[in-house]
Amino acid sequence: MGSISIWHWMIILIYLGVLGYPIVRILNRVGYSPWWVIIAFIPFVNLIGLWVLSFVHWPRVLENNEQGRR
Repeated sequence: MGSISIWHWMIILIYLGVLGYPIVRILNRVGYSPWWVIIAFIPFVNLIGLWVLSFVHWPRVLENNEQGRR
């Protein structure tokens, strides 16, 4: 139990990829930087980030509304 093997690191990387990829796609679609995905992996900060994301104006949505699309 004292050390972390290569298999543990591989599982962690797969876990981060499986969770991170959809979050990056969502952030790109709403017009935010994909680097915001880092917040998703910090406990309690991710909850605050989710609340902020849900109530702020999305840049991509604002662009579409200005062009007359929804």
